[in-house]
Amino acid sequence: MFRRGGRAVAAGTGDHRRGKTVFFLAACGWAGAAPHWLDPSRSLIPAFTLAMLLGGYALRTLMRGHDQQTTQNNSSDLDDSLSSSTELFPTVDVVVAARDEEAVVTRLVERLSALRYPDGRLSLCVVDDGSEDRTPDRLAELQVRFPALRVISRPRNAGGGKSGALNAALAQTQGEWLLILDADAQLSSDQLERLIPFATSGDWSAVQMRKAVTNASSNWLTRAQAMEMAFDAQLQGGRLASGGVAELRGNGELLRRDLLEACGGFNEDTVTDDLDLSFRLMLQGARIGILWDPPVQEEAVESLQALWKQRQRWAEGGLQRFLDYWPGLISSRLTPAQRRDVACFFLLQYALPVVSWADLLTSVISRTTPAYWPLSIVAFSVSGVAYWRGCRRPSEGPELPSPGLFNLLLGIAYLSHWFLVIPWVSLRMAFLPKRLVWAKTAHSGQEETLQASEPGI
Repeated sequence: MFRRGGRAVAAGTGDHRRGKTVFFLAACGWAGAAPHWLDPSRSLIPAFTLAMLLGGYALRTLMRGHDQQTTQNNSSDLDDSLSSSTELFPTVDVVVAARDEEAVVTRLVERLSALRYPDGRLSLCVVDDGSEDRTPDRLAELQVRFPALRVISRPRNAGGGKSGALNAALAQTQGEWLLILDADAQLSSDQLERLIPFATSGDWSAVQMRKAVTNASSNWLTRAQAMEMAFDAQLQGGRLASGGVAELRGNGELLRRDLLEACGGFNEDTVTDDLDLSFRLMLQGARIGILWDPPVQEEAVESLQALWKQRQRWAEGGLQRFLDYWPGLISSRLTPAQRRDVACFFLLQYALPVVSWADLLTSVISRTTPAYWPLSIVAFSVSGVAYWRGCRRPSEGPELPSPGLFNLLLGIAYLSHWFLVIPWVSLRMAFLPKRLVWAKTAHSGQEETLQASEPGI
């Protein structure tokens, strides 16, 4: 339970999610079919109206996106601040929930142990969540090399998924801030020196670092995901600049401990702890910042099968949060700009794919022309603008794909997978019982040369 100013937001539960999802599907089905009941001369009016409203808002949001960060400190400034103002750097716990991560855990601990930060103000905690590979052996070897490394072991059936593992670490650490990372995360040695001043000087309750893909050159799918991460960071910055909200993305999220504990920690009744926590923080007026540079680096999935598995989890958790917290999302707890932002995001990300299928099926049955093609065209076109603006920005870390015509068309085509994932997940949530599992993404341990601000690195 998160309390501030006498208000509280409880973590979302699975109560009535199936019924709410059925209602969501029914509403989208009606919206998709309704234009076909109108006179043909008027059937495109709903789509054109939504295209102007949603497309216009999305385009303005993207064009207002800017680089918020002001922490491009040079190394000498950082050395001076570290030596003379150690008390200005809060204590930080770096927390990683790891399950079957033998391929990457050694590199992870080595990189994290090389982070520059004042002595005694940084701790590293890895939760071995019932690994069945050689992860426990690797961690035992690493504890010999790095005595400051803390390992928490949980049985595989402990419950709560990744949220349960993170809550176990939350209970056994004391830092003022928590930096949550995935096991494949890669950071530059000066990452915390730049991240923490950004968080504290901006009075953010949490900060999400831009995610950069280390294996973008592996194939067309990883290249599209690298563009997608730049797209997402660009969009989030624009949402903030427009008075809207930004959200956490799991890997590379920095959280204030007092706020996290006040809202009850991580929600163990959701499949995406980051998205759920984003809404609970937002409903209490907490501010989430987006840091473009330096990014947290991670692996993209390299096969369509792995992408399908990953995106199902993302879609389910994303829809769950709207079902769980919708009363607060339409209340005065959010500003009008935030309510507009959340509504537009929901309609474009979750409603449009389902409405489009209802529109298509109705057109086949009634032998009429699909009615929502104007909105879909606008949505994909705006996505192309987001790719172009995101990939052409100066950025550290792995080089972003060039936003040339071929890559833009590839990225737009790649986004169509959401038009399959969202409807399928919605149907599954509505009619199949849910069993909470940790559907983790497999990591191969591919290396990437990191950029840092220190001379000679």
